[in-house]
Amino acid sequence: MLLGVLLTATATAAVALPSSFPTGTTYYDPERAYNGFVLFPGGDGKTHLIDMNGNEVHRWDYESFPPVALSADQTNGEKGHLLVQLARAKELPEHASPGNGLTNASVAEVDWDGKVQWQWGSQQNPVYQHHDMRRLPNGNNLVMTAEMRELNGFDYPIIENGIEEVDDDGRVVWEWKAGDHLDEMGFSDAGLRSLKDSEDPDFLHLNTAVPVGPNHWYDAGDERFAPDNILVNSRNANVTFIVDRQSDEIVWRIGPDLPALQLNGKLGRPVDQTVGSHDVHLIPEGLPGAGNMLIFDNQGNAGFPPARQGFFSSSRVIEVDPSSGKIVWQYTGNMSGGSPYTFYSSFISSARRLPNGNTLIDEGQNGRLFQVTPEGEIVWEYVSPFFGKSMPSDDYVTNQVYRAQLVDYDWATDGTPHEETAVKADCSLYPAAPGCHPGESDDPSHGGVARSAGVAASRRMPAGCRLRGVCVDCQ
Repeated sequence: MLLGVLLTATATAAVALPSSFPTGTTYYDPERAYNGFVLFPGGDGKTHLIDMNGNEVHRWDYESFPPVALSADQTNGEKGHLLVQLARAKELPEHASPGNGLTNASVAEVDWDGKVQWQWGSQQNPVYQHHDMRRLPNGNNLVMTAEMRELNGFDYPIIENGIEEVDDDGRVVWEWKAGDHLDEMGFSDAGLRSLKDSEDPDFLHLNTAVPVGPNHWYDAGDERFAPDNILVNSRNANVTFIVDRQSDEIVWRIGPDLPALQLNGKLGRPVDQTVGSHDVHLIPEGLPGAGNMLIFDNQGNAGFPPARQGFFSSSRVIEVDPSSGKIVWQYTGNMSGGSPYTFYSSFISSARRLPNGNTLIDEGQNGRLFQVTPEGEIVWEYVSPFFGKSMPSDDYVTNQVYRAQLVDYDWATDGTPHEETAVKADCSLYPAAPGCHPGESDDPSHGGVARSAGVAASRRMPAGCRLRGVCVDCQ
């Protein structure tokens, strides 16, 4: 059986959600959260912009894998432009799935009203973009692509992961193919044999390709961190690396084989085993932790051979000093007062540092977005109400969110409304919600601490509604 199928089966079985759960903003402390709009792709195949109270302030009728907010200085002063997935391919090649990009015909820049400003790819000439794309300082676009390829040493066709720089006219002016650099990724002989024996054509499954960006490591003379070098992550192979734009060689790497996982180990330890991670990037200049690497470590079953995971199905976010390879900050479910497995997404997901030091986390498989303080306290939480099928043939729907990004209010067009009203959970319905304290008595005479139930933020979502993805009596 192919590794990709095994990964899917494992991920599906790992965590079971209740049939009734709240959607929308479930908790919000306006004084401690960093406030703005949140941009994300919904399970319904649309791209959504919400305010902190969960009000949808705008929608683009495009799928996004992911949506990338463009600043006004990247769009001739116009606000509210995005890079999006424009259309899926009508004719799918063998092995096509949303996760490997072989479903995606074209990408585009669209404006606030959804009008196409730039396009690459078509039904006749699909580009098979997946997982990442970025606007470069020179105005070109960096796009991650997929294609079927014969590779020396493999007795089956593989899905080649490419990174391509595309100009305004759709010309590829630089490209890098992962299959040509396997010997630079740190695989042991046993690991490389396991990789080939898996017969998984998508054995690397790259999910990040982002410019390193300005950073103090380069300013201090470390040329591996040149701003135009490309930071790349392989979900299935548990390896993260930097590609030098001048030589095309891999010049920095962590993984694939790391010390055994310590989910809540002491800070300052070397990076321990990441498994199936996503959204790896250097924290941009001007933000707390600038220059460090932020990683959503899914712990979602990956590696050749499969990496050993902890006892619990638990994800984490780690911040790594890339010069020392040590963990300097981490988030796990324990830090919010829950069990380790209260925070878990076996696939997709993201984490982004915010200007006030908080971190926006997307627990993707559950459609749960939340902000945590540096101490791990949740100060905003939202569950996506947007359900749909990933593929038309699926017999289920999900509210999964691939990646989430917070943008400042002035990113949107002038006059876009927003609300900043505190929200507290109804602890009688959702005792484990942020702001509630399950297991603690409401009666101080019993040795507990009296807690107030707070204000209802949401209602039970009928199981039939969630399972069908159609809101019948769900309001």
